Amino acid sequence: MITGLLVGILLGFILQRARFCMTGGFRDIYLAKSFTMLYAFLIAISVQAIGVFLLVKGDYLAISTGSISLLGSIGGSLLFGIGIVLAGGCATGTWYRAAEGLIGSWIALLFYMIFAAITKYGALSGIQQEIASVTVINDSIAQTLGIEQGILITLLVAVTGFLTIKHLRKPKVKIPSLPAKHTGIRHLLFEKRWHPFVAGAVIGLVALAAWPLSSMTGRNSGLGITTPSANIIQFLVTGDLGLIDWGVFLVLGIFMGSFIAAKGSREFKWRVPSHNIIIASVIGGAIMGIGASLAGGCTIGNGLTNTSIMAWKGWLGLFFTIIGVWIASYFVYVRPRRTAGQNATSIAGVSAS
Repeated sequence: MITGLLVGILLGFILQRARFCMTGGFRDIYLAKSFTMLYAFLIAISVQAIGVFLLVKGDYLAISTGSISLLGSIGGSLLFGIGIVLAGGCATGTWYRAAEGLIGSWIALLFYMIFAAITKYGALSGIQQEIASVTVINDSIAQTLGIEQGILITLLVAVTGFLTIKHLRKPKVKIPSLPAKHTGIRHLLFEKRWHPFVAGAVIGLVALAAWPLSSMTGRNSGLGITTPSANIIQFLVTGDLGLIDWGVFLVLGIFMGSFIAAKGSREFKWRVPSHNIIIASVIGGAIMGIGASLAGGCTIGNGLTNTSIMAWKGWLGLFFTIIGVWIASYFVYVRPRRTAGQNATSIAGVSAS
């Protein structure tokens, strides 16, 4: 169990220092036509996919994909994508940003955990079960298409490598920075800017390590955030110690690692949001919890972990989460700007006349 805490601390530290939040990464594809974080995410998936494939082939790990509901996977992922924009961060994003002192993230995280528990164990569990029984398909992409798993992973690695090399060959834009205050390890860990691609590769290795370490405790899965977050709430209500598993230690470790990174880099600060952000955090957190529970995972559970084992739930979840982020980004960012611009033009026209 303690390995879950250690993996979480390492993951949380990396996420905080690299500012590795996929909400911004998916949003930037739509708003800024920037694919940097998406490519970094693909690197993390590819590294993990190669490692997990070798562990399975060497009989060190046994993985079963089972079946999924298309309705739950697609609908839940769309909801989750919309929710993370309103909440200002995905599941891991809210955990690590809460550790930086953002009260808005604390609020989003609390409602995310509560509504994930409600959907998995409480009043909405019946709806979740009904949705899970609709349009059920085999979750294995390899079995569905009749293609060897290794071929799919080779294709993933080839596409990721091509996109990464193409991106690195672009002219680099120099970003001005303040002079370094420290040297050595302290500078590397807490001051130097971490490249997203390097962070992605390290996150992939951490995600790979999660599989065998988690399986040692009887939890046959890799990184996951939603179920452990829901289990914390369920444990606080019922006192059932059986809910405290490797995954719970993982998410608590993410918080601890992020806090250590934020304090070390002097980025920890209590920040109280405006009432509009508080409302958005409440709504976004609730939608996140419901969506991730219906989809069977969040950006990490589906987008990073299930994609690496070539599961439909992972790739459908990743794709429709991105679509959900774009839908919410249009209404939160694009439409208000266009309306403001049209209003300004109308006022200018009236003034001129």
